[in-house]
Amino acid sequence: MTIPLTPEQARDRLHELTVVDVRTPGEYASGHLPGARNIPLDCLDQALPALKSTAGRGDLLLVCASGTRSAQACEQLAAHGITAATLTGGTTAWARQGHGLDHPEVTGTVWAMERQVRFAAGSLVLAGLLAARRLPALRLLSAGVAGGLVVSALTDTCGMARVLAKLPHNRPGPTGLGAVLAALAG
Repeated sequence: MTIPLTPEQARDRLHELTVVDVRTPGEYASGHLPGARNIPLDCLDQALPALKSTAGRGDLLLVCASGTRSAQACEQLAAHGITAATLTGGTTAWARQGHGLDHPEVTGTVWAMERQVRFAAGSLVLAGLLAARRLPALRLLSAGVAGGLVVSALTDTCGMARVLAKLPHNRPGPTGLGAVLAALAG
């Protein structure tokens, strides 16, 4: 069962919630709720035993940038008998309402997933248009990306983000996820 919590409700209960941020490690590093642990959405199956153990000790709050991925994560957990809440509007709404975000020290530049998607989509459209000058059929690359963006907007999902999340810079290090799961299971 998915329980939506507004930023105000979550702030008032933050001390009693286990907060799990389901964004990529890069997004998490760009700012997350205080005390949040990072388990990317595509690692959730691996984290099920630890999350079940944690949920048995107290309430879970799942968080992402907008609330879409955390709602998906709540549904995924519910299918395994784990109840969790989702933060309505995600970290974007949390920060917009003036609540603080933790920013860990990061080496290098961190791009939010939305920025990565815009860069990849724009690059593919531009490449398709430029390449189509020699091979007109390559216009279909640009058309495919445009169609994907329309579907993404209509369904509030993003296939390109799912693909980009699998890139090495968006994946947790082996010790990172392992340490989070050990802490949650403990």
